[in-house]
Amino acid sequence: MTRSVDTWLLPDGVADVLPAEAARLEALRRRLLDRFAAWGYQLVFPPLMEYLDSLLTGSGHDLDLMTFKITDQISGRMMGVRADMTPQVARLDAHCLPVDGPARYCYAGTILNTRPVGLAASRCPVQIGAELYGSADVAADIEVLRLMLDTLALAGCRELHLDLGHVGIFGGLAQRAGLSADEETRLFDIYQRKAVAELREFLTARPLPDDLQAQFEGLLRLAGPASVLSAARELLAGTSADIDDALAALDAVATALTTSHPGVTLYFDLTELRGYHYHTGLVFAAYTPGARTELAKGGRYDHVGEAFGRARPATGFSADLKSLLAYFTHDAGTALIVAPAGEDAALLAAITRLRSAGETVRQLLPGEAAPATGRHLVAQAGQWIVMPS
Repeated sequence: MTRSVDTWLLPDGVADVLPAEAARLEALRRRLLDRFAAWGYQLVFPPLMEYLDSLLTGSGHDLDLMTFKITDQISGRMMGVRADMTPQVARLDAHCLPVDGPARYCYAGTILNTRPVGLAASRCPVQIGAELYGSADVAADIEVLRLMLDTLALAGCRELHLDLGHVGIFGGLAQRAGLSADEETRLFDIYQRKAVAELREFLTARPLPDDLQAQFEGLLRLAGPASVLSAARELLAGTSADIDDALAALDAVATALTTSHPGVTLYFDLTELRGYHYHTGLVFAAYTPGARTELAKGGRYDHVGEAFGRARPATGFSADLKSLLAYFTHDAGTALIVAPAGEDAALLAAITRLRSAGETVRQLLPGEAAPATGRHLVAQAGQWIVMPS
C-alpha cells in the first residue's frame, strides 16, 4: 500500500516550476517568441499527443526510444506523447498550411522524454525552436543559424561556440565505398567515438581503394577552425558532386557567420553526425564554457515531411527553455502594491487603473494581514494613492 507521503513524490527527471522560476521562464518565453515574430516566424501550437505513426514519421530510431506510447481509448490506435515538435511542424506544413515557397514557423511547449537526454537533464523540457520550410538554399541554413545565435544572445548566453558539420560528407564516402547498412552504422559509431584503432581495423578488413581508405582515415582528423575546410577540399577533391556541395555549404556558412557574428567561435567537425539518419545536410550545435550540454542544436532535414506527401526542404533549431534560464537575467519590474480588502467603488477603480498601467496589485482578503514592507494603496484626503515602501 502506498504511504501518503509517497503521493507527493515526482518521477526522476521531473520537477515542479515554482513561482519565482515560473515568472522567469514565462518572461524568457515571451521575449524569445517576440524575437521570432520580429524575424517573420509564425507561432504554432501542435497538440501534446497524436497518433504514433504521424509523430515518428521520418524521425529515426532515437526518437522512437524517447517517446512515451499510449493507447487511444476512443480509436484503439497507438498514440505518442511528443518527444520532439519538429515532426508535428512538418505535418502542419504539409497539410494544414500548404503554402508555396518558404514558410517560417516557431513554437514553444512542453515535450516528454522516456529518459533524460543528458546528465541532470529534465525529462519534460520546454522546447522552443524555429523552422524554415521550402528552401534548399544554404541561405536558409544561414538565416536559421543567425536566428539561433540571436536567440541565445537574447537569453543571456555569452562566449558562444558553434560546432558545425555536414552529414553529406560521410554519406558520400559511405556510398562510394558500397557499405551495407550494418557497416555504415558501425562506421558511424566509430567516428562518434573518435576510435582511431577501430577505424583502421574496420578499413583493413575491406578491399577499398587506397585513396578511399585515406579519405576515411583523414576524415577523422578534419576538425578545427574554418581552415580545416581547405584541407577537406584537398583530401576529398573529385570524390563526388554531393561532397563538393557539402563543402561549399560549409564555406558559405563560415563566411556569413564570420561577417555577422565575429564574436562567435566556429568549430568544424566533419565527423559530427548527430541525427545522421534524420538530418540530410548541415548539422550544428551551440555551446558555452561550463555548460554540461549544448545550448541549442539543429540542422537540415529535407525528408521529414515525405510521409505526409510533401517532402519540402527544411532546416531549423531548438533549445530547452529551462536550460537557458541559467543565463537569463530577468527584471521583475516594479514592486508589488498591496491594496486593502473592501468593495469601495473608488478603491476598486484605483486597483483597476493601476493594473491597466502595468502595475502588480494584490488586494487583501478579509482578515488577511498586510505585509509590513512594500508599497501600499492607502486612502488619503478622499483619494487612493500608492505609498512607497
